[in-house]
Amino acid sequence: RLHGMQEVVGSTPILSTTNPTNWWDFYFMPYFVYIIYSAKMDKYYIGYSDDIAKRLCQHNDGISTFTANANDWVLKYTEAFNSRLDAHKRELEIKRKKSRKYIEWLISSVG
Repeated sequence: RLHGMQEVVGSTPILSTTNPTNWWDFYFMPYFVYIIYSAKMDKYYIGYSDDIAKRLCQHNDGISTFTANANDWVLKYTEAFNSRLDAHKRELEIKRKKSRKYIEWLISSVG
């Protein structure tokens, strides 16, 4: 069992915010890269989490510095991964492009 895990707020937690019962559950815990959008700010935000619904609430409650200026964030896109590391790598890959066109292309590609 994993003990002493702390809840971490942010798009890049060091450990999961849940407490899996064994290493098997920990290893295969799904992680998601997500893109949210605020019409108020006309901005996208890319992050990753193992609990998108909880993260979206945190963004809308002003917990994250970048997203605190708006409370109308809506989920626009997700990708699932088997590991935190893979999700984090993909998050960084999307962010490094620094391209709103690419983000909007990703979002449109799922419909």
